[in-house]
Amino acid sequence: MAATASLSAVAAPLSVAGLRKPLGASSFRPLQPRAAARMTAVRASSSVKEKAAAGLTAAALAAALVVPDVAEAAQSLTPSLKNFLLSIVSGGVVLVAIVGAVVAVSNFDPVKRA
Repeated sequence: MAATASLSAVAAPLSVAGLRKPLGASSFRPLQPRAAARMTAVRASSSVKEKAAAGLTAAALAAALVVPDVAEAAQSLTPSLKNFLLSIVSGGVVLVAIVGAVVAVSNFDPVKRA
């Protein structure tokens, strides 16, 4: 019963007289432009401490990459990662073979329509 009442309220016709009212000045208020005095330019400046910290961070990163343990870890692949990459390559080979077969068959046996 409640569903019927809400459905009839939604399906009620709108009055056309309310839609034809002209818009008054109170309903149309454009945005006011901002005052130029409130806008402030922001300067980007780095202090000596920030520059020193950035340089120290870069030097620490370079030193860490020179250490043999870190360099060795980057050169070898784990067996699971190696198998994963090989499976991606195998999938690419199969995909190229399928596309090549489709192109070969379509060129070998063209459809002639009159």
